[in-house]
Amino acid sequence: MKKITVKLSTKQYDVLIEKGLLKQAGSLVAGVWSPRKVAIVSDSNVAPLYQAQLAAELKKSGFTVHCYQFPAGEASKSLPQLQELTEQLVADNFNRDDGVIALGGGVTGDLAGFLAATYMRGIALIQIPTSLLAQVDSSVGGKTAVDLGTTKNIVGAFYEPDLVIIDPTTLTTLEQRDLVEGYGEIVKVAAMTGGDFWKLITEIQTPADIFQHATELSEGAIQFKADIVMADEKEGGQRQLLNFGHTIGHAVEALAAGELRHGEAVSIGTVAICQAFEAAGKTAPGVTEQIRDRFATVGLPVDSPLLKSPAMLDKIKHDKKNHNGHLNLVYVHTIGEPAILTVPEKEIAATLQLPRK
Repeated sequence: MKKITVKLSTKQYDVLIEKGLLKQAGSLVAGVWSPRKVAIVSDSNVAPLYQAQLAAELKKSGFTVHCYQFPAGEASKSLPQLQELTEQLVADNFNRDDGVIALGGGVTGDLAGFLAATYMRGIALIQIPTSLLAQVDSSVGGKTAVDLGTTKNIVGAFYEPDLVIIDPTTLTTLEQRDLVEGYGEIVKVAAMTGGDFWKLITEIQTPADIFQHATELSEGAIQFKADIVMADEKEGGQRQLLNFGHTIGHAVEALAAGELRHGEAVSIGTVAICQAFEAAGKTAPGVTEQIRDRFATVGLPVDSPLLKSPAMLDKIKHDKKNHNGHLNLVYVHTIGEPAILTVPEKEIAATLQLPRK
């Protein structure tokens, strides 16, 4: 079993990675939590697959289990859905000594995480991500949130879990598009990491290869993120590196209105910013093509007509990472050498090669 320990100023927790860990979840949870009431929160896709199995394992370890389910999809990352889940906790008499387990993909992790962060001003949380995107990215680092209208993650909190359990066998139930989507975040990280991790990425040629190397891919991506989170828990400096590809990617995702998955939008956004910075001489020649090739090889999109939409600039200007009229843009000098450039709002369009209105 691979173990990555995240050590922060106020707490420490482990990320455990191994095929078959879901079958050991009861004893693993008992290793960090005393017997208590537990709410397993899953969406309508994941609940039928794994919720009963996890509940049975927890009961064997002395936990009292309540299973909650919400409709699958980004639309459930909302204040009304948060309220509904909160009311369920109240109805089941949950108190500050009880806990929430987020069992599912990124939407579940964000929603259930924010539920734990806000219920009674915070109760215990464990993340058990079942999608590749959640396993390699959103389950670690403590970001929890819901959306408001078309603005993603605008209402949220930093709230670290007590444990993260990653079982790559859950990826077998994903559709190919969902598996490949998560790989978008992995390539993003590998481009900044370089070295052996980038070498591993160059060996991935098919979606089947992603599953075959899921443990190593998760370990590499999570170790990078854990190191950054430990250095900058609340995104004051170095943690901004994790936004590589996201400034443009989030805008494309919003304009796509559900037609693009998050990892697909990150793929498009990463290639777009590399292209702009390579044209400006800040990214070494040929780097964009290397990164584009890694996305395209497994079928991720690397371009979109939405990049030419005049609405792109407005979306980016209203990004929540826009600080006092300046945007910090993450790019790479070359593979393994990330950097941040602070750009005034009036220069964003020119810097990113975006159309003006």
